[in-house]
Amino acid sequence: MRLSLSVVFSSIAGYLLGAIEIDFYTLVLLGFGGYFMVGASNAFNQIIEKDLDALMDRTKNRPIPAGRMSVRTAFIIATIFTILGVAVLYVINPRTAMYGAISIFLYTCVYTPLKTKTPLAVFVGAIPGAIPFMLGWVAARNDFGIEPGTLFALQFFWQFPHFWAIGWFLFDDYKKGGFFMLPTGKRDKGTAVQTIMYTIWTILVSIIPVFGVTGDLSLSIVGAVIVFLLGLVMLYYALQLFKKRTAKAAKQLMLSSVSYITLLQIVYVIDKFI
Repeated sequence: MRLSLSVVFSSIAGYLLGAIEIDFYTLVLLGFGGYFMVGASNAFNQIIEKDLDALMDRTKNRPIPAGRMSVRTAFIIATIFTILGVAVLYVINPRTAMYGAISIFLYTCVYTPLKTKTPLAVFVGAIPGAIPFMLGWVAARNDFGIEPGTLFALQFFWQFPHFWAIGWFLFDDYKKGGFFMLPTGKRDKGTAVQTIMYTIWTILVSIIPVFGVTGDLSLSIVGAVIVFLLGLVMLYYALQLFKKRTAKAAKQLMLSSVSYITLLQIVYVIDKFI
């Protein structure tokens, strides 16, 4: 539920940034379409990983491994959500539906199988994870250009410190299921350094709109300063992870990353309308 709502939030933020005039009918369609899209991806993911989920404390109480739902029922739900998600987004415009379908495909058919094979799965998973923010702009403009590309890049780079922080503090639990999410496969300096690097990239991309090179996506100097300061907070926790290399430091980074992306999207939207 939390993941689905965060995707809907990102999509709506992207729509508000792209909309010339706000159409509440489109906004509602985007909310439902995004929710179904994530629901489908999660359902297929839990079907594929049902045996591995049973091995991990974090996931053993999910409906399928816990025995509350059959695979057949889950598949029916996943299929219905896929059809509804794509159909609802198609009503907005075909391009939005296309990106929604790509997101479901990459998450289910590429990211999920790769999770037990290679840490590069995080790179693949960052693509569908970054689509919602740009999806909202595409829903508003029916076009893909520098603006939604920038929104995509921002959330794409953000995925790495966020997921590596999760992979770090849940390392032992992930190991039970055979998942190795960290770039070096270990909770070491190499992983911490890469986390810092991607945090810096995220901060740099976040302030690009202030320079007037991203078309209709703009950011005031005040907005850019606020976004930059938010990024420095996340960078602080990334540096703390490098310094301490503890599960607690990783969890703090994860929480700060969630706060960062949420507040950034709010700042972007408020900055546009003030």
